[in-house]
Amino acid sequence: MQYKTCTRCIMDTTDPDIVFDENGVCSHCHRYDRVAGQRLVPLDERKDKLAALVAEIKASGQGKPYDCVIGVSGGVDSTYVAYIVKELDLRPLAIHLDNGWNSELAVANIQKTLEKLGIDLHTHVIDWMEFRDLQLSFLKAATPDGEVPTDHAIFALLYEMAAKHNLKHVITGTNVVSEAILPEKWGYGYFDWAYVKDVHRRFGTSRLATYPHFSLAKLAYYIFVRKIRLVSILNFIDYDKKVAMDVLQNELGWVYYGGKHYESIYTRFYQAYLLPRKFDIDKRKAHYSNLVLSGQMTRDQALAAMQEPVYPEKLLIEDRDYVTKKLGLKGPELDAIVASPNKTFEDYKTSHGLFETAKRLVNATRRYIG
Repeated sequence: MQYKTCTRCIMDTTDPDIVFDENGVCSHCHRYDRVAGQRLVPLDERKDKLAALVAEIKASGQGKPYDCVIGVSGGVDSTYVAYIVKELDLRPLAIHLDNGWNSELAVANIQKTLEKLGIDLHTHVIDWMEFRDLQLSFLKAATPDGEVPTDHAIFALLYEMAAKHNLKHVITGTNVVSEAILPEKWGYGYFDWAYVKDVHRRFGTSRLATYPHFSLAKLAYYIFVRKIRLVSILNFIDYDKKVAMDVLQNELGWVYYGGKHYESIYTRFYQAYLLPRKFDIDKRKAHYSNLVLSGQMTRDQALAAMQEPVYPEKLLIEDRDYVTKKLGLKGPELDAIVASPNKTFEDYKTSHGLFETAKRLVNATRRYIG
């Protein structure tokens, strides 16, 4: 495909599935408009819808130590969710997955902010040897969605802990205004256990005996039997990323870590080092495009921001050395991974068709009340 950039956002043909209309506006823009219309609570309804949601959560949590579960990573979205739910007088249990890659800053952010908010924290420390084997499997699979092992485990834990405490609401930091854009081939599969299993079957060397996971059948059990809802609470408010960061910094002493999801050393390495070099993918295009479409950044500002280095070169080399050593790789082995033929999830066994149906059902449970 001849190189082309959207005339409305900054997504381009580095996404192999992108489509442009007669005005040069891309399919991501049209999808954003559709998703925003479906999931963002209209301005004139937000106060009432949010009040109804809070009342529902409080009612379902009566007589229990907590009334909802939240996930925390030390990043902007999840920390702001913690702040918001306390402002709404909810009683959350915070869940954190320690996958061995937390930056010191992320750990400090989590401890400091939750202590100030008075929120209990449950940290699940994953079995490092199992998880290392799974991460190496995804690197060898040569797909651009190497964060699937972490994301799948996080959602498994959130559902598991909600079920354990008999809670009906998992409140997440996922939101339309900053996270609606992500090409499928850049980040498929965090709900697809069949995909995770097949990648590990082909490239792994050990059993995933304790790795948190869920099948589509287990997901259906959580949703339809246990009646657990995923709630994207940031879609109920006027969520402005910069305003949220200012609040967190000024009121909770939270410290910014330099990029979207860079609170994780592995994520920082993966997004800033591996994706651009191996797949010609710069996820900032999706992140900035989302902010352009939500009115938090102009297209010119996004294009200017893309001229900045994705991360300081010196720190990228430090991250590369740290990651290769922690994963037990030698430099040439990582170079061979980078040079290997690129693939996508379509090269592996998945539940993509079933997943698309299940995703529609899950999304229905995440929509605002009414």
